[in-house]
Amino acid sequence: MKRLLAIGATALVSMTALATPARATQPEWASCGTYGLECTTLKVPLDYASPDRGTIDLAVSRIRTARPGLRRGVLLLIPGGPGSPGLSRPSTYAARLPKEVLDRYDLIGFDPRGVGRSTPASCGLAREDTAFTRLKPYPAADGDISENVAWSRRIAEACARNGGPLLRHISTRNEARDIDAIRRALGEERLSYWGVSYGTYAGAVYATMFPERTDRVVLDSNDDPDPRKVARAWLANYAIGMEDRFPDFAKWVAARDGEYGLGADPGAVRRTVLDLAVRLDRDPLPWPGANPPQLTGNALRETTLNALYSDTGFPGLAALMKAALTKATLPPAATPPDEILQNTAATAAGTLCNDVEWPGSPAVIQRAVDRERAAYPLTAGMPVNIGPCAFWPYRPAERPVRVTSRGPSNVLLVQNLRDPSTPHSGALKMREAFGARARMVSVDAGGHGSYLANGNACGDATVTDFLVTGRRPGQDTLCR
Repeated sequence: MKRLLAIGATALVSMTALATPARATQPEWASCGTYGLECTTLKVPLDYASPDRGTIDLAVSRIRTARPGLRRGVLLLIPGGPGSPGLSRPSTYAARLPKEVLDRYDLIGFDPRGVGRSTPASCGLAREDTAFTRLKPYPAADGDISENVAWSRRIAEACARNGGPLLRHISTRNEARDIDAIRRALGEERLSYWGVSYGTYAGAVYATMFPERTDRVVLDSNDDPDPRKVARAWLANYAIGMEDRFPDFAKWVAARDGEYGLGADPGAVRRTVLDLAVRLDRDPLPWPGANPPQLTGNALRETTLNALYSDTGFPGLAALMKAALTKATLPPAATPPDEILQNTAATAAGTLCNDVEWPGSPAVIQRAVDRERAAYPLTAGMPVNIGPCAFWPYRPAERPVRVTSRGPSNVLLVQNLRDPSTPHSGALKMREAFGARARMVSVDAGGHGSYLANGNACGDATVTDFLVTGRRPGQDTLCR
C-alpha cells in the first residue's frame, strides 16, 4: 500500500487536521443492557487523511451518573487486545467501581473499529488457523518454525484477499482519533479514561496526540511503548512475564500437593510442568472442545499463560495438569465462537501490523527462537517467533507514536509486580516515556489487571482517590 503521507507531505497535513473532522450530530441513545446501559452508533471516517472515502460505524455505550450534581465528566473505558470488545464494560464496572467514582462520571464504553457492533473486520480464516497455539505462534516441538512461516503467509494473504478497505485503516493512531470523535460527540472538552493492557498503549497514544483533551488518565497493566518495536516488544515480554508470574502458581499448587500431586515445593512443580509439556509434545491427549481437539505441549503452555492472568485460574489449571499426568479424562476446553475469533484475529493483525514494520527473515527469527527456548522454556520460543506481520501486504501509513513528557501532569500508572502479559519491567518503560506527566503505583500482586482486580486495598484506594479528587502520590509508590 502506498504511504498515506509521502515524505515531505507531512508538513502540509497536520495531525490536528487529520484528527478533527466536522463535529458529529447529537447521538441518539437507546437502552441496551443492565444498570441503565444505553447505546448509540457514531459515524467516523474510514480514513482520517481522506474523509471523503466514506465512514464506518463506531458502537458506543454509556451509563449516566445517578448524581448529576457531583458529575465531573465522563470516564471512558478503553479495552485491551487489540481486538477486545468494550461495549458492555460500563455494565461490568458499574457493579465494581466505588460509589464515589460512579457519582462523578458517566461510564463510557465502545467497541473499537473492526470489533463487535462497530463495523467488523474479518480475514475469512480457516478454522484450524484460528487455534490459540497458532494465533500465538508456538514453534514445533523441536523448535522448528517452518509451519509458523507457512501459517503467517496464509494469514497475511487471507487478510489481503478478504479484509477489505477497513483492514488498512485499523491502527492505534486511528483508535486515538476515534476516541477523540467519541469525546466530541459527547460534547466534552476533556476526557478522563481508564485503559487496561493494550488500552494503556491506546491511552498513551491519545494522551500524546491530544494532550490538552485529557483530564484524569489511569493506565492499568502497561505495555512497553518503544516506538521502534511497539507490539514486537509486547509479545517478547510474555517470556519475562511468565517467569515473573509462574512462581505464584508453583507456590500455590505446592501447598496443595496432596490434592494435585504436581510437586511438594515450587521447584518440583516447575520441573513437573516443563516435563509434562515435553511429554505432551510427543504424545498429545484427546481434549474435547479444543481447536484442534488435543492437549499438546504447546496447548498446555498457552493454557498455563492464560490461567496465570488471575489467581482464580489456578484450580482449573492444576486440575488439567493432574488429569494429563494421570491420563484421566480431561475437562472440556472452552473455545470462543468462530465469529468472535475471526473478528479478534483480523483486528489484532491489523493493529499490530499497521502500527510498525516487522522483520521478515525466517532464518534470523529461527535463531532468535532457538535462543529463547533455552532461556525461557515456559514459553518455548513463542514470544519472538514469526507472525503475519512479516508478510503483511501493506506498509504502515504513519510512524508509531513516541510517547513523551509533553503535556499536563495528569497520568497515573498502576501495575502489578508479577504480570504474565505486561510485566513490570515493560511498565517502567511507559513510566520513563511519560516522565513528569506520570506517577506510578506498583502493586505487590500477580495477574493481569490491577485496579479492582486483586483486592489490594492500597492500590485500589490510590486509583480511586485520583479519579475522585485528582490527587496522586507525590512520587512513585509501592503498595504491598
